[in-house]
Amino acid sequence: MPQVEIEIRPYTNDDWDAIARIHDAARRDELRGSAGVEAFLTLAQTAEREGLFDGHLWVAEAGGSVAGFVALDDDEVTWLYVDPQRYRQGIGRALLGHAVAAAGPRVEVTVLDGNPAAEALYASEGFTVTQTRTGPLVGNETFTATGHIMHLDKSDVPPDDRRVPTVDTV
Repeated sequence: MPQVEIEIRPYTNDDWDAIARIHDAARRDELRGSAGVEAFLTLAQTAEREGLFDGHLWVAEAGGSVAGFVALDDDEVTWLYVDPQRYRQGIGRALLGHAVAAAGPRVEVTVLDGNPAAEALYASEGFTVTQTRTGPLVGNETFTATGHIMHLDKSDVPPDDRRVPTVDTV
């Protein structure tokens, strides 16, 4: 697949419709292999309660439209979603790289069990599973899910081995 030009920039209120559409499509994919699509709630239902705007929020533009978004709060990647029509184009990797670059020396993310594509992405960037927990699904606590807590210790990665996102950032 050809390399797509990706620009990562801060979220603006004008991006809401695009990130809501992306979340609502991609979240179903995320839940399909874990808690089940019955646990799905829209971004409009969960954004405030789950702290979407608590830290930093960036969007990725590719081909002139918003293709994904990532949120970072206290060195934790709390949200990372890519438009399902844009999977496997480097957008998630670019967003992750941007968030990691902005984070402190130890970065955390939780990946739902049953989401092997996400787990593989994080592992390929140096994250390792440090804990696995089963309990209420964050955002829809009436459902149970298993999550893998993954960490990246940036100081453990030699500078020559760190991936540098090849994107334009604003």
